[in-house]
Parts: sequence; structure tokens; C-alpha cells
Amino acid sequence: MVIQRRIEEEFRKKLVAGKVNLLVGARRVGKTFLLKKIIQSIDEPYLWLNGDDESTHTLLAERSLQNYKRLTSGISILIIDEAQMIQDIGLKLKIIVDEFPHLKIIASGSSAYALSYKVGEPLVGRAHWHRLYPIAQTELQHYENYLETIRNLEERLIYGSYPEIFQIENFIEKERYIKEILDSYLFKDLLTFDEIRNSNKIRNLLKLIAFQIGKEISYEELGKQLGMSKNTVEKYLDLLSKVFVVYRVGGYSKNLRKEVSKSSRWYFYDNGVRNALIDNFNPISLRNDIGELWENYLMTERLKKNEYERKYKEIYFWRTYDQQEIDCIEVKNLELEAYEFKWGNRNVKVPKAFAEAYPEAKFEVITKENYLDFIQ
Repeated sequence: MVIQRRIEEEFRKKLVAGKVNLLVGARRVGKTFLLKKIIQSIDEPYLWLNGDDESTHTLLAERSLQNYKRLTSGISILIIDEAQMIQDIGLKLKIIVDEFPHLKIIASGSSAYALSYKVGEPLVGRAHWHRLYPIAQTELQHYENYLETIRNLEERLIYGSYPEIFQIENFIEKERYIKEILDSYLFKDLLTFDEIRNSNKIRNLLKLIAFQIGKEISYEELGKQLGMSKNTVEKYLDLLSKVFVVYRVGGYSKNLRKEVSKSSRWYFYDNGVRNALIDNFNPISLRNDIGELWENYLMTERLKKNEYERKYKEIYFWRTYDQQEIDCIEVKNLELEAYEFKWGNRNVKVPKAFAEAYPEAKFEVITKENYLDFIQ
């Protein structure tokens, strides 16, 4: 089953001469597959280069008009996959886009930090950015009916949504594949950063985060457990977010002195990766962390939906020091929407302090009965 990705139409619209289209996302989320699908449907000559291939570095090494003219002769589309691996790629792309304005240029990368750092300033005004995530429910809705979606929910909470997972039927093979992604791809990107000295500490840090979904993180406490400084913990988490493993959600505070605002919660871009870290692929009936799985899944699916639909909302959690809390707060144009996530159908009322402080805010409880309206 080939799943149409939500960003494909927008990507095609932006693929014009004189611009660079930058596609970022974790390894194995389907960037290369998507680009090949797009290129193969366009009847134009192209050159495909791979930044993981040493010969690509050699081809692009000489930063001169003569070299790039020779390289791009006879093509109208230039694609550089894993472009962040190439030294001075930003300056090289700037020369190419400025001197050969007839070219349509695509560069992809699995590290937002590395790619944006290397191409950011040279390509100001010359680039369109696109982000690709693991398969979103908003993409799957066109390939399965309601009953199939409900039936597949438990599997997605446990094994996540990397594209190849949908092609694997055996649960043992699904586990093996997700662990391979973690070890061979995600950690591979992390070790390209000069700041990373110890991959075991990175793994242990992620394990601790995996056990604290939906809870505020103390960088100082994590540092004590891992034998590293608070600043190192923060730096590592920042790098982990830039290779699309985890992302940060801050606390919302505007009207009350007792609101928590300086703490952070961290979520995984994929439930399967989270479960691989703690080595737990047990069915939901045998787990005691369904609340964490549900919250991580809903937060991330909502993030995908909002980004693909270009709904640029700020996302927070809300909590007071006397333990009143709400899982998800969305803010746009000063309008607040509050969501509480519950796996069971418990009757939940809006916290009194929140209702009094933000009487105009929308409040909704997201359960198994209504979650599809929230994420697709």
C-alpha cells in the first residue's frame, strides 16, 4: 500500500525554477521514497546525488562555476539526498541557484539542525522548507474505514507509524525493525554531532524521558541520575529534538501566579521508538502505561495534523502548583483551546482555576470515542 503523503501536493507546487526545496524529517520516514515518487512523475531530466556517498562529496568539492556547470549540464532538476552530510552545502547551493536559475533544486536531510545551520543564511529568500513525519492518521483516513481504524489503534499505540511498519505483518519483525531504526539510523545521526561523546548516555537519557511522558522533566534530577550536568542534559535533549526523536512542550501561564510556566514535558515523535527504548511491546491489556501511550500518540498526531494543514498553533500543557492540570493547550491569535486526554470514559470537568482564569477558552475531553475528530 502506497500512502499519499499530505505534504506532496504542497511540495509539487513549490518545486519551481530558481528555488531550493528543503525536505527534513527523521531517517526512514519516507523522504527518499516521496522524492522518487515526485521525480518519476515529472518528465524532466534530473541528477540525483546522495550525501551519504563519498563520491557526492568529491563531485561537489570544487566550489566553482565551471564545476557546477559541468555537473548540471543537460538537467532541469537537481536532488541532493542527506544534504547535511556535505561540507559547506549552503554556499554550494547558493552558487548553483544563483548562477543556474533554470534549475529546480531539492535538498533533503534527517537533521533539521545540521541542514538549517549549513544552508540557513546562504539560502535566505531562496528556499522553501517542508517537514515529513512518520505516517499520520490524517493520511491513513483515505485508506481504511472507521472500523479498520479503530481495530488498528492498539497496534499504532505500540508499534508506531514508520512507513515500513505498515508492510510488516509479523509482530516480532515489527519489533526488530523499530529497534533497527533506533540503533542504525537515529543514533547514527546523533553521533555526527561533535557535542555527542557517549551514545550510551544518550540512550539512558531517552529511557528516562520515555518513562516520564506527560510529566514535567527536571534537568537537574536527570543529570544526577546520568552523571552529567544540567546543561549537558538540556543540550542533549535539544540535539535529540533536532534529529526528530523527541520534542518539547512548555507550560502555559498568563493569568495566575500559581501557574507552572518554567517546566517542560517531552514527547516522542513515534510511539514505537518510545516502546523500543524501554523494550516493551506488550499488548495494552498487559501494560500499566496506557495513559502515557495515549497522551504521546494524541499529542504527536495533533502536531502532525496542525503542521500539514498549516495551522500554526502554539502547544502547551497547563498546571498549577496545587496540581490542577490540563494535558494540552493550543493557542492561536490569543484564542485558547484546552484538551484533556483520557483512555477510559471517565467524567472529567474543566479545572476550576482554569475555568475562572480563562472563561472564554474551549475545553474538551478526548477519548477513544471522539479522538478521530481531534487528529484527522
